[in-house]
Amino acid sequence: MTRVLLAEDDSTISEPLARALRREGYDVDVREDGAAALEGAKDNPDLVLLDLGLPQVDGLEVCRRIRAEGRAVPVLILTARADEVDTVVGLDAGADDYVTKPFRLAELLARVRALLRRTPSEPVPSSGDPVRIDPEGRRAWFHDDELQLTAKEFDLLRVLVREQGRVVSREQLMREVWDTHWLGSTKTLDMHISVLRRKLGDGAQDPRYIATVRGVGFRFDQPAAE
Repeated sequence: MTRVLLAEDDSTISEPLARALRREGYDVDVREDGAAALEGAKDNPDLVLLDLGLPQVDGLEVCRRIRAEGRAVPVLILTARADEVDTVVGLDAGADDYVTKPFRLAELLARVRALLRRTPSEPVPSSGDPVRIDPEGRRAWFHDDELQLTAKEFDLLRVLVREQGRVVSREQLMREVWDTHWLGSTKTLDMHISVLRRKLGDGAQDPRYIATVRGVGFRFDQPAAE
């Protein structure tokens, strides 16, 4: 059974959400503060639903510690903060996606399913490429260094590398990576592209690897190995 760690201190949110997740067939472990959430993460859940405003240890710090321990579990942030800066900080801390409160239950459950879904195996690029992907092992390398990627960052890079040299539309990326139809806002996609660029040493003005094609989407280019 798929195990979900739900870290939320507001019982008016955690109780109905836990019931909904259980109806979907998930085993749900509810924790009410950050310290308890970190303990729950040691049991290797398949997904973490993490409120940013937890007592004792806040959600951002919980996420950072989970990643510092080398855990690649998908993390979905629940936040009452609609400010873009807070969202970027959450993604930088290692979160894969976020939902702003108040949220629609159907949307949240769709995000959960998308994060839990695993992608089929694909060919591994040649060892001479600067960026290499191991789809089955869900690992990626930049030259000789393994990239530390969240689940969504990996899925996004995987699609871009797979289609290298071709423009991938925003609609396709939202569909493949977030399992959703594009409805006009792709802020989450743009934030993940920004994080990936930083990890590849790319600049937004003159990127070597992930180029923006205005009005369409993004193109991944693989320069010759140095």
